[in-house]
Amino acid sequence: MAAWTLAEAQAHLALWLAADSAVATGQSYTIGTRSLTRANSKEIAERIAYWRREVDRLESGRTSVIRFMRAVPRDL
Repeated sequence: MAAWTLAEAQAHLALWLAADSAVATGQSYTIGTRSLTRANSKEIAERIAYWRREVDRLESGRTSVIRFMRAVPRDL
């Protein structure tokens, strides 16, 4: 079973896209004595790419990533 459903992956992707839009309007701001600094743009871009891959994977029906390993037998 997958760690999350397609709907959950799409929701995460939407949140990260919204975060990217928020950072585009201003990285940080101050109201009175309180200030807010948003996340790094590079980190947001990495998370968007991750969630797009997850959405694509779930839409295609693949449930896991196929991994190949190679071993070379040696007689020591």
